[in-house]
Amino acid sequence: MAGVSPGSFVARRLLLGAAQTAAVVLLVFALTEALPGDAAVALAGDQPDPARIAALREALELDRPAHERLADWAAGLLHGDLGTSLTSGRPVTRYLADGFGPTLLLAGLTLALLVPFGFGLGVLAARRAGGALDRLISSVSLAVYAVPEFALGVLLVTVFALRLAWLPPTAVGYGTDLLGHPAALVLPVLVLLARPVCSLSRLVRAGMVDALAAPYTAHARRYGVPERRILWWHALPGAAAPAVQQLARTADWLLCGVVVVEALFVIPGLGTVLLNAVAERDVPVVQGLAVVFGVVTVVLNLGADLVAHRLTPRAGAAA
Repeated sequence: MAGVSPGSFVARRLLLGAAQTAAVVLLVFALTEALPGDAAVALAGDQPDPARIAALREALELDRPAHERLADWAAGLLHGDLGTSLTSGRPVTRYLADGFGPTLLLAGLTLALLVPFGFGLGVLAARRAGGALDRLISSVSLAVYAVPEFALGVLLVTVFALRLAWLPPTAVGYGTDLLGHPAALVLPVLVLLARPVCSLSRLVRAGMVDALAAPYTAHARRYGVPERRILWWHALPGAAAPAVQQLARTADWLLCGVVVVEALFVIPGLGTVLLNAVAERDVPVVQGLAVVFGVVTVVLNLGADLVAHRLTPRAGAAA
C-alpha cells in the first residue's frame, strides 16, 4: 500500500481538526441548553417570582429561540467574542484571563516534571526488564495509578499539611500569586503528577522493550555500537511516538481537567471558574470555557499526531 505524503497527511488532519472544532461548538451549546434551570432562576433568589423570572429571561434574551442564540454565539466565536456573563456582565474572556494563570502554572510545572520522570522511569525499567527493579517500578506505578486524584490529595494533605505541618493545606489567602508562595504548589503538583507519571513510564517501558528487541538494535550491537548509544539514539526514538501522543493527552487533561485538584486546594484557576459558573447557571461562561477546552483538546491532539507522524513516517500509511 502506497504511503501517504506528508502534505496530504497534514491537510487531512487539519480538515479533521476543523470538523472536530465545529462539532465541539454544537455539542457544547446543546449540553448547556440541557442544563436544568437558567441564569434567570439563579438571579431571582431563593423565593423566585414567576413574573420576575420572566422579566429576567426577557432582559437576558433567554426567551429567544435556541437556533437564533446559537447563530449569534457562533458568529461571535468567529470574531473571538466568547460572550458576556449573565450574572456579572463581564466578558467571558475576562474570566479566562483571571483563571488561566494559576491553571497554566500548575500544568506547566507538572509537565516540566513529567517528561524527565516519566521517560527516566520508563527507560530504567526497560533496561532491567524482568528484573527486581522493573517489577518494583511497575508495581508502584500500578498502585499509584489506581488511586483517584481526590483520594490522593486528601491523603497528602492529611500527612504533610495536617500531621507534619510541612506544607499549607490549601492556597487560601494567596490569590493568584502562587509563584510567590511555592510551598502552596507542592501538594497540587504532586497530585497532578502522580497518575501521568505512572501511565507515561509504563508506555515508554513497553515501547523501549519492543525497540530493544527489534532487529535493527540487534544489528547495531553486532556492529559494536555502544549500548548507551543504542538505548538513547536508536531505541528511545522508536518508543517516543506513542509517548508524545500520551503527553498531548496529559497536557489536555492538565489544562482542561484540573477541576478536582483546584477545588480540593482552593486554587482560583479555570476549573474553579467553571464550577462557579455552573452553580450560577451562567451559560455564556460555561459555553466559553467549554469551547476553549474543546479547541485546546483538538489542537493538542492534532499537534501530537503530526509529531508522531514525523517520528514514525510509516504510520501515515495506515492513517
